[in-house]
Amino acid sequence: MVLLAQALYVKRKTPRLPGAAGPAEGLVPGDGEPFRLAVLGESTVDGVGAADHEEALTGCLARELARDGRAVRWQAVGRTGANARVARAELVPLLRPADLVVIALGVNDTIELRTAAAYRRDLLRLVLDLRRRLGPADVLLAGVPPMSRFPALPRPLRDVLSARSAALDKAAATLGRLPGVRHLPMDPALLDPAAFASDRFHPGPAGYARWAATLAHAVIS
Repeated sequence: MVLLAQALYVKRKTPRLPGAAGPAEGLVPGDGEPFRLAVLGESTVDGVGAADHEEALTGCLARELARDGRAVRWQAVGRTGANARVARAELVPLLRPADLVVIALGVNDTIELRTAAAYRRDLLRLVLDLRRRLGPADVLLAGVPPMSRFPALPRPLRDVLSARSAALDKAAATLGRLPGVRHLPMDPALLDPAAFASDRFHPGPAGYARWAATLAHAVIS
């Protein structure tokens, strides 16, 4: 009963920020044939907390990947409120050909109290559908954010969602055994208070920039 009351309170009091404005695709100029980047997922890919996609996750990641001088063509395919099942059914068909697909999901599945087994199954089906559509593109699974670090969540709700997000991320990590698939857990240190937008739930531009830098390092290294 306490958890339900807290969940309703958080939903009522948390400001509803819009997704990022402007084009959801672009090009970072550079040398040679552009490296094709697609990022697929929930509100973080929709760019909630950022003014536009240039300062949201996908734009930041594209610039990080272009630091060596290569051109990067990017596409953000995100929907606020999407879980892994919705992403598979409604977002995968929107993907354009890509050399790398970054998948950022798990917060909505956590809030919906999906089991670890169900989340793993949904994520596996998503990856398989993605591969059927795009061929052998590399896939990077961004770790489920540790919800213990979300300032908007009161206790004990925060503790419950923290345990669930950790369980879902552990399940997602097992998919890193698939050829061409990597999983990168999110470092909790990325989620200090300064990283969040005004709703204290989504990243702000600084949070997106930090997250993108860690993802790019995993891709390049």
